[in-house]
Amino acid sequence: MDNKSKPYSILFVEDEKEIRDNYIKYLKRHFLNVYEAVDGEDGYQIYKNKKPDIMIVDINLPKLNGLDLVKRIRENDQNTKVIMLTAYSNTNYLLEAIELKLVKYLIKPISRDELREALDLAVLEFSKFDIKSKKVLNLEDGFVWNYVSEEMLHNDMEVLFTNKEKQILKLLLLNPNIVFSYDEIIAEVWENLEDDKLDPLKTMIKNIRKKLPKDTIKNIFGVGYKF
Repeated sequence: MDNKSKPYSILFVEDEKEIRDNYIKYLKRHFLNVYEAVDGEDGYQIYKNKKPDIMIVDINLPKLNGLDLVKRIRENDQNTKVIMLTAYSNTNYLLEAIELKLVKYLIKPISRDELREALDLAVLEFSKFDIKSKKVLNLEDGFVWNYVSEEMLHNDMEVLFTNKEKQILKLLLLNPNIVFSYDEIIAEVWENLEDDKLDPLKTMIKNIRKKLPKDTIKNIFGVGYKF
């Protein structure tokens, strides 16, 4: 898994605060939207409201254990990717978990590498099976970016961009809070790099900003831009 955010949402359900805080920081570096829950009931409510693409669920949860939480979800949803965590290598747990169509069943304590591999598998399943659940990013003032159709809408009307403007916009929106240098954006958008492209880039950013809510794209002085 690279350092650029994936356009998926993820819910981490874990009652131990120290573990939860540690992994939430890690997940926020890699995924577009990250949610957290402290018990099974809390996790189910957040699942219903946010419809995350991926869930990481501890089995030993208060109020509603992880197995029962995922069973409830699987009654109507076979697409959400689930990674199950447990402190026990109990065979009965494992047999029950197999029925729940999990991406991975991990025994605690888990390393970052183990979690990263499981998350890579979850992301791979989305691309492999081409699941086209609607992925949108809500901005301020009624602006919405649709990751599937690659359209920016304002109050349900499409906002028009040139091809190069849209390439710049896609790069930044897919990687929120990551600063792209001027040279990185130029290399991504222009094929011919013989002439100086800094001024044209600045002009395009100016034009993009006019069509979006204020401060959607921020200038990092002397470095580049970020969303």
